[in-house]
Amino acid sequence: MMGFGGKILQALEGVTIALDAIRANKVRAGLTIMGVAIGVFVVVALSSVVRGINENFRRDMEASGPTSFYVFRRDLQAFRNCDGTAETCQDRRNPMVRMSEARAIERLPNILAVTNVMFSGGQFRYKDQAINADINATSANWTSVDPGDIYPGRNFTSAEAENAANVTVINNFLADKLFGDSDPMDKEIFINGVRFVVIGIYHHIGAPMGSPVSGSGGNSPKAFVPWETGRRKLNFWLNGNRLIVKPRQGVPLEEATDAVTATLRSVRGLRPSQKNNFAIITQDRLLNVYNQIFGMFFAVGLALSSVGLLVGGVGVIAIMMISVTERTREIGVRKALGATKATILWQFLVEAVTLTSIGASVGLAAGVLTAIGVRATWPAIPAETSPGSVAASLIVAAFTGIFFGLLPAMRAARLDPVAALRYE
Repeated sequence: MMGFGGKILQALEGVTIALDAIRANKVRAGLTIMGVAIGVFVVVALSSVVRGINENFRRDMEASGPTSFYVFRRDLQAFRNCDGTAETCQDRRNPMVRMSEARAIERLPNILAVTNVMFSGGQFRYKDQAINADINATSANWTSVDPGDIYPGRNFTSAEAENAANVTVINNFLADKLFGDSDPMDKEIFINGVRFVVIGIYHHIGAPMGSPVSGSGGNSPKAFVPWETGRRKLNFWLNGNRLIVKPRQGVPLEEATDAVTATLRSVRGLRPSQKNNFAIITQDRLLNVYNQIFGMFFAVGLALSSVGLLVGGVGVIAIMMISVTERTREIGVRKALGATKATILWQFLVEAVTLTSIGASVGLAAGVLTAIGVRATWPAIPAETSPGSVAASLIVAAFTGIFFGLLPAMRAARLDPVAALRYE
């Protein structure tokens, strides 16, 4: 019976033979390696980027406070279930979240701050430069729940917010588009034909998808205006208003949400038998929805990687079948000298796994380099290849080699030694 050392030597011999087969059949081996490499690359790169984006989105959520939550006019699930009929879209009749309700919530003893947020789009113009970008209408305290910084310049004051002042904070991406290398501070721009003065430059430091305040993409051109300005002068869709509620330090999330729910039901005059005509969304629920969205992208990536692994597996079968045919006499000699079926089977499986492992190594290296490139290009995305992804890619590659190499290996192991020795 062969000992452990003999198995290792036999494995090394199989690796050497596999490398010789690659040199002898460069095109076939190249296609096999490329198929496995593409499959592994997609999984590693996608998981690294998604891991980085998820981490940054989590930071964006925490920037508003670990117990902060959101008040929406409609529940997130309502958008998914609504097909346009009155039966499935009853939440469409829900009243808008009003500024007076935000003030009522802010008066609660266990609530620290409430931020109103509305999103829209519009045309921005400065001299002969024009661009379409996002507009965020917010309360003056929006910076307390957003991970970004304003420099140079300042945020609009509470007085400016209440008086619907024509002032705006634009982000650095919009500033680059409109002003190029010139200084945007105190310049006049037109938003949907309305004159505004730029008072600050906002720099987003969170996830590229944006935070609950900054909205849309964190790297997208956008501007912030006072909530009342958006309502009175830019004709925002008021039904889109939502609240970010920040409890006081030490207040449990459940206690804060219960207090806000009771306040809104009281303000809206809902009877005990009536259900809520608003939705309170916690960070956990937002993260679950977010993970579901990226879960779909990851599922598509897995499907694409499966195609690559399938191509690599077919290549393994093809190149190993050719190898078995070309080495029929060699197999006959080995069997005549006492090699067992298990020995021949082991040798060919090692060759198959070597092929797929080379492909996995190439794909893994490309995936890691992609993660590094993403992190260097977009520092806001801490893309990182986890040890689990590395281990999974290598295991899947080895399994692919074993699974698709089993048929050729079994064919080699079953060869009759006499017939193999006669093979020309």
